[in-house]
Amino acid sequence: MARILDRIDSPADVKKLSIAEMEIMAGEIREELIQVCSKNGGHIGPNLGLVEVTIAMHYVFNTPKDNFIFDVSHQAYVHKLLTGRRKQFNTIRQAGGLNGFMLRTESAHDCYGAGHAGTALSAALGMATARDLRKSDEHVVALCGDAAFTCGVTYEALNNITQHTKKLIVILNDNEWSIDKNVGAIASYFNKIATSSQFSYLHDKAGLMVEKLGGKVALKYAKKAEEAAKSLLLPSVIFEEMGLTYYGPVDGHDIDSLIKMFEFLKEQDHPVLLHIITQKGKGLDLAMSKQKKYHGIGPGTFHPTDGENNATGPLTFSQVFADTLTKIADTNNKVLAITGAMPNGTALDRFQPKHPDKYFDVGIAEEHAVLFAAGLATKGYKPVCAIYSTFLQRAYDMIIHDVALQNLPVVFAMDRGSLSGDDGPTHHGLFDISYIRCVPNMIHMSPKDEDELADMLYTAVQHAGPSAIRYPRGNGPGSKVKDQPALIPIGKAEVIKHGTQVAIWSYGHMLPMGQELAALLEARGYSVAIINARFAKPLDRGTLEFFGRSCDMMVTFEDHVLRGGFGAGVIEELSDMGLSVPVVRIGWPDQFVEHGKVDFLRAQAGITAQAALEKAEPYLKKIKPTTQKAAAVA
Repeated sequence: MARILDRIDSPADVKKLSIAEMEIMAGEIREELIQVCSKNGGHIGPNLGLVEVTIAMHYVFNTPKDNFIFDVSHQAYVHKLLTGRRKQFNTIRQAGGLNGFMLRTESAHDCYGAGHAGTALSAALGMATARDLRKSDEHVVALCGDAAFTCGVTYEALNNITQHTKKLIVILNDNEWSIDKNVGAIASYFNKIATSSQFSYLHDKAGLMVEKLGGKVALKYAKKAEEAAKSLLLPSVIFEEMGLTYYGPVDGHDIDSLIKMFEFLKEQDHPVLLHIITQKGKGLDLAMSKQKKYHGIGPGTFHPTDGENNATGPLTFSQVFADTLTKIADTNNKVLAITGAMPNGTALDRFQPKHPDKYFDVGIAEEHAVLFAAGLATKGYKPVCAIYSTFLQRAYDMIIHDVALQNLPVVFAMDRGSLSGDDGPTHHGLFDISYIRCVPNMIHMSPKDEDELADMLYTAVQHAGPSAIRYPRGNGPGSKVKDQPALIPIGKAEVIKHGTQVAIWSYGHMLPMGQELAALLEARGYSVAIINARFAKPLDRGTLEFFGRSCDMMVTFEDHVLRGGFGAGVIEELSDMGLSVPVVRIGWPDQFVEHGKVDFLRAQAGITAQAALEKAEPYLKKIKPTTQKAAAVA
């Protein structure tokens, strides 16, 4: 039997459907989401919750003329299905396939690409203001999750909306979750509105009026009734204080009501906000019962009919970090853990039950998280900010001005300090060496394995100034973690193996690739030194000078952009020493890296031992091997 979804090649096809057909199609879309995400992974929970809303938006508005801005945009899968990308949907998050976020180069219907929270309102206001300046008539619709309202930048936009435009539609999608349960006063505020028995009663009455009378007149009277009720029953509605007329809350799964509301709102000549209530993960029991886990999942996490894949493997770097921090906090009352709405992603949900009084989730507010940590540090505490490398970029001013300038002992645990695979360029952590290395007082280190991560965290907590530790997503090599972590001398590299001709410097988890290159070189008769750098700042000048004088060439490996990265630091130090030993650098090029499997992307970029050997070949030709193995290989 043909699906209604199979008839949808553009938003124009959505407009031909009846309400009953759209409701059937909503079920078909959920089936499609579940099937594809079970194979490819992805942000299944948020998209299951926005099926009806996205259908109604495309029924009422006209993209690409009208602009839809999705905050974060990981919840735009349904939008992609309805805008001509249905046949490619099974390629989502695969190399060469659809991106897991909005992408301007992918479709004209994607008017704004984003992957971090809190950006939608400012971008939408910019688009609305541009529309007004050029006197065009398109609608600008910003769809923001309730978690976006924990971001300070969202309130900066709210503060400016009425000053810059007379027409903007904001949809507040309230499901009480970002990745984890939302926290703070704003989450409590939304819950108070949504659960008020008095307001629900009046809202239901208003809904009956709309249903019976229909049209804009009934909605206008319903609005007046709600305004009067809110002034008596609820705290001052913050959005109306900011100049946006507030409507809601309404059922975000009722297509008919959503269409009527959107038709009404598009006629308004002032900024408006529609508060919708949705169920994250709707249509998949696993996603509703385990909302934290099923916000974003990896391939093979579950099977549509067979249920979850509960296979377990070695601890991830994130889990080792959290367990080590827990152990340190057992005996150190000054150690505190801070996350920006990512207790699951950073594994601090393993720390929180053991030390609830030392754990702080500040919401999606990285700038506040770092400032908050700085304040704690002035009073003798040792705050550890567990923030993804790509998200810590948002607090760069605070790192420099508030932490480093005051030399405060804040520890930055930079999860995802490398590729984030299928999530793509918005989530790859490929810039932190560059942006930390230039800041005075900062230390930047990266472990070769899980045990060294524990040692580095212990060292950072003991250090009297600011420090940063980068580590990758996922599993390490499976090294056993000592019962008691050990101090590492600040700025001291580890010489794994001595050699006299080629010195290979590997930063962090790239050591196995460096060792692989060493084996290739030794097979050709070269004497090779292998160094685990451990620190990008401060670099081990003594060890660097020793091998800079004793070896004929160097090779550096880093899971980071080459511009300003670890290898660049090596060249700078050698230059300052007056040493001209050639350095072959292996890392990411000066471009944004697309989504895909890590090994595939590395091979494309030439980040392999074999590619390093080829890049080093011109220099190797000038070096005579120390043994006769080269002749046989050649």
